Amino acid sequence: MTQTIQTTRDDHLIAWFTALAITIHIAESALPSPLPGVKPGLANVVTLIVLCRYGWRMAVWVALLRVLIGSVLLGTFLSPTFFLSLSGALAGVTALGLGWAVSRAVPDWALGPLGLGLLAALAHMTGQFWTAYVLFIPHPALLHLFPPLMTLAAVLGIVSGVLTRSVLARLNSDPSASMVKKK
Repeated sequence: MTQTIQTTRDDHLIAWFTALAITIHIAESALPSPLPGVKPGLANVVTLIVLCRYGWRMAVWVALLRVLIGSVLLGTFLSPTFFLSLSGALAGVTALGLGWAVSRAVPDWALGPLGLGLLAALAHMTGQFWTAYVLFIPHPALLHLFPPLMTLAAVLGIVSGVLTRSVLARLNSDPSASMVKKK
């Protein structure tokens, strides 16, 4: 007896967006970094686009699958790098969920892609920093790195937000992109 798994349109979208995010994630891992472990976070632009076009639940799937599959492909699964990446992604999507919920509930406080990018980057860095502090380097001197890392996260979050806004504007002006957009 053969069983078939029925996939939905959302399953296919999650797979495509996750593949794109993983590709960017792997490409970023090859870039030289001025600070160990600090990357521009361009894969998070994919998560922001998914959030803005398809909602929070789909964005969570893309973010978490990117971390899981990306770590397997890069050989960092269950390493400190994996746990730092996972904690950042969890903190980021949690902050995005709160920002998204507030934006929908109180339209006067609505966050656009720029605000969401900034919020996610700050949460991501906070999650990673506290994971590093609690699990790997519980030394008080590490706390001195928090302000500059948060400043860098703010800058990179703004860059992610601007890129997201630019991509969304192009997608929204392209008639063929409306076929994909969730109604």
